[in-house]
Amino acid sequence: MGADRVFAYGAAAGLLGDLLLGDPRRGHPVAAFGRAAAAVESVLWRDHRGWGALHSAVCVGGTVACAALAASAVRRSPTASTALTAAATWSVLGGTSLAREARAVGRALAAGDVEAARTRLPHLCGRDPEALDADGIARAVVESVAENTSDAVVGALTWGALAGVPGLLGFRAVNTLDAMVGHKSPRHVRYGWASARLDDLAGWPGARLTAVLAAAAGPDPRGAVRAWRADAGRHPSPNAGPVEASFAGALGVRLGGTLAYGGRVEHRPVLNGPGRAVRVGDIERAVRLSRRVGLLALGAGVAGRFAMRAVLAKGRGR
Repeated sequence: MGADRVFAYGAAAGLLGDLLLGDPRRGHPVAAFGRAAAAVESVLWRDHRGWGALHSAVCVGGTVACAALAASAVRRSPTASTALTAAATWSVLGGTSLAREARAVGRALAAGDVEAARTRLPHLCGRDPEALDADGIARAVVESVAENTSDAVVGALTWGALAGVPGLLGFRAVNTLDAMVGHKSPRHVRYGWASARLDDLAGWPGARLTAVLAAAAGPDPRGAVRAWRADAGRHPSPNAGPVEASFAGALGVRLGGTLAYGGRVEHRPVLNGPGRAVRVGDIERAVRLSRRVGLLALGAGVAGRFAMRAVLAKGRGR
């Protein structure tokens, strides 16, 4: 069995595992990585970009090296290679947990329990829930579903298609490290600079693929493309911009505007201005669109690998 089939079968099994099982309640590999990264930070931290870059190199480089060694150890066995790919894929995907948390907030809002929705929102994103009314919470959930479809699903599958198990685990290490130190807190504004820039780089292909697939799978493809082209570049994040704009256009809603993180108020540009305000029912629509995008991303990754092999084989035959 070739490497392309190993990835196809393994990634499909891993995605199915995420759909059926979600994240493990205990002993999640990403949580283990987070503890290890925190331990490294406790040793290396200095208020300096160079030490932060070393932190990123140690954590991400160590993860990729371990993944490459594991993949090399089982490369002669297609069954073991497929199982490793499946396990790695399941461990890095977070689509089911994303959908579960989004729906939990949506149910609270639908029941009129804004306080319960505020309590649940931090499980999904870093907004200050006390600063949000029901409509603001719904908008925050839709934006988080859009962004995390790229971060927690499509980006990982993209790098898995490009680099196998090391790509899967390496991408998740980069993304997790950015969540830990890449934000602009006083402690991490310099130390986390390298992690934030690395996450921007690693997230670039997955974010664009997410935007394309959201346009293709959403109810308004033209609206998605129009919003992407008009508004993505105005977003402060180079990767969240295309994704959130495409979701906004596809769903026919307005995203962006005023929000608060850690007591800091931000006034972000509106995405898809002609759209309507987000309603509670749009949370479920966003979750369903996210599911479709994830399945299409698996298909695109598998198709891309087979197409690349065909191109390389044709080139060698000349």
